[in-house]
Amino acid sequence: MAGSANESEEVSVARPERESRASPIDAHVGARIRLRRTLMGMSQERLGEALGLTFQQVQKYERGVNRVGASRLFDLSRVLDVPISFFFDDMPEPLTATYGGQSSPLGTRRSFGFADSQDSFGSVGGDEAMSRRETLELVRAYYRVTDPAVRKRVFELIKSLVPEGSE
Repeated sequence: MAGSANESEEVSVARPERESRASPIDAHVGARIRLRRTLMGMSQERLGEALGLTFQQVQKYERGVNRVGASRLFDLSRVLDVPISFFFDDMPEPLTATYGGQSSPLGTRRSFGFADSQDSFGSVGGDEAMSRRETLELVRAYYRVTDPAVRKRVFELIKSLVPEGSE
């Protein structure tokens, strides 16, 4: 009996450590949820209300602490107005290799959901550039310009400011 009590203690001590670590894929999906929510100018509280959750639950999804189930991912895609594949876009290469990307029996298929082509933001400064407040504010301001012709001129202006060969 004493032996079994010690074994159950070891199990209860080991479990919380495993559960507190976010899976890299869950963390990536959470970061994509946060990115899209922030680009839309939506608070965690407002997203939670739309999903029937508390803002604390949204926080846990965004940190990758709570895994996002299939039905919740579907709801998130609807509320955030993106295809489900958006949450997996721009997955770092080491993750795709480790979790079935290149070694998958289905081959090396990479799906692009949110954009037709993947001239990824990663080539311009990595994921960190897309999560900086300055970038998010710039994108929000850009999409608040209602006249498409003006918005296109702003876009062309910004492109013209980039030094030659640094694209």
